[in-house]
Amino acid sequence: MHKHRRLALATATAAALTGGLLTFTTAPATAADSTAVAKADFNGDGIGDVASAAPTAHVGGHQSAGQVVVLYGAKSTGVTSAKRGTLSQNTSGVPGTAETGDQFGGDLAYADFNGDGYDDLAVGSPGEKVGTDTNGGGVAILFGSRSGLTGKAVTVSDPAVSAHDYWGGALAAGDFDGDGKADLVVGSSAGTLYLYKGGFTTSGAYGSRTTVKPPIRSGTDDYPYGPLNLTAGDVNGDGRTDLVVDGYETSTRYGWNTNYWLPGTNSGLSGASAKALKPGIITAVGDINHDGFGDIVSGADWDTKTSDGTTVPDAATGGKVNITYGSATGPAATTGITQNTGNVPGSSEKGDAFGFELDLGDINGDGYQDLVVSTPREDIGSAVDTGSVTVLYGSASGVNTASGTQTFSEDTAGVPGTAEKSDFFGAEVKLDDVTGDGKADLVVGSYENASDGAVTYLPSDGTKITTTGSRSFGPSSVGVSTTGTPRFTAVFAD
Repeated sequence: MHKHRRLALATATAAALTGGLLTFTTAPATAADSTAVAKADFNGDGIGDVASAAPTAHVGGHQSAGQVVVLYGAKSTGVTSAKRGTLSQNTSGVPGTAETGDQFGGDLAYADFNGDGYDDLAVGSPGEKVGTDTNGGGVAILFGSRSGLTGKAVTVSDPAVSAHDYWGGALAAGDFDGDGKADLVVGSSAGTLYLYKGGFTTSGAYGSRTTVKPPIRSGTDDYPYGPLNLTAGDVNGDGRTDLVVDGYETSTRYGWNTNYWLPGTNSGLSGASAKALKPGIITAVGDINHDGFGDIVSGADWDTKTSDGTTVPDAATGGKVNITYGSATGPAATTGITQNTGNVPGSSEKGDAFGFELDLGDINGDGYQDLVVSTPREDIGSAVDTGSVTVLYGSASGVNTASGTQTFSEDTAGVPGTAEKSDFFGAEVKLDDVTGDGKADLVVGSYENASDGAVTYLPSDGTKITTTGSRSFGPSSVGVSTTGTPRFTAVFAD
């Protein structure tokens, strides 16, 4: 899913798609390989950790050099600003040097790439300068350990530097060939995906590398196109990870967003077997109805018309979420949800951006994956674009929109902060068990304080998300500079 989002690299393209709706957009994270949505555990203590990024943070005086912040989970307390690690390309052992525009942390994906029992983190730096190519891009794997992510890392080299821009702008991790080893998929503006098969070592070696070409538009330095996001999960229940690719179709000058499902096979991913899905920039994969097949959730947060009056295909006023349920043959029936569906909190209003971000996790431990959906441009009173998040629970019949729904904003009693203009509460969301009790807690990212960014933690009480024990903290408390617009929590790893 995870998720997410990562920073949007093509503002002009996003504006063409949404009529300007996504001018503050970040690109999504990738969902972990499991119908159960596995948590990240970088220090091996059995408690979920949250990897986040501030891709536009100043580092050593360099604008948009980028930083990654890992929030380590802890029993009872969950995530705090105290138990964390902050890394950049100026951290000892991390490849490269912090430079203007690198956007270290532009995308993130986690898995145990070297098989030592600790999760590792793949980090994209899509703005990295390579030779004379300003936006050549870069990818590094930061290895986990008993102490978490410490800076021990290797570079994943671009095999076709001259042909690529924004290398590492989209990442996903999973076991795509079913051999029991974690693989890494890397995308760039060229539209071709590179699948690095498992067996990574701390010296930079890996099993093998293959290419996959989904039916999406390629791009250039001016129009990056390529995959906007990559999301991994087992949709057909065959034990091999599949991949959902968010991209632009190739039939028109700009095209509209189209998602494609690429199944995993014994030899890796099959681009030839790609199946078109409903649109949506943000995607997550998890088993909502507990039938053994991963379900695909995509957020199409745009309105029915762009600012110039162009009609957008398969859109809804205020945004829409599409759930495509998995089956033994892959994607099956699709259901659409808006804020006008059933008892979903709120109402569908132009510009709300319902579905801007989303994630899956089991909040109450009943075996059904639950769904959090953000609406970061929700207005509350006079607070324009202050934002909110909605929690919908899974059931045997899928997402339950009739009962048990929850909504949270900074205007909700017990939630830290105050609903203010342009907070964009819900610019990122994450469901993960950060207390070790087996229940997923909610972590919300926002663009608090003129895009400084902030984390809000809302724990599960075992049956639902609650404000008891909630907390919020910003970039200064985790070692991220507030110079400029760091957008701390613009990206959560999935």
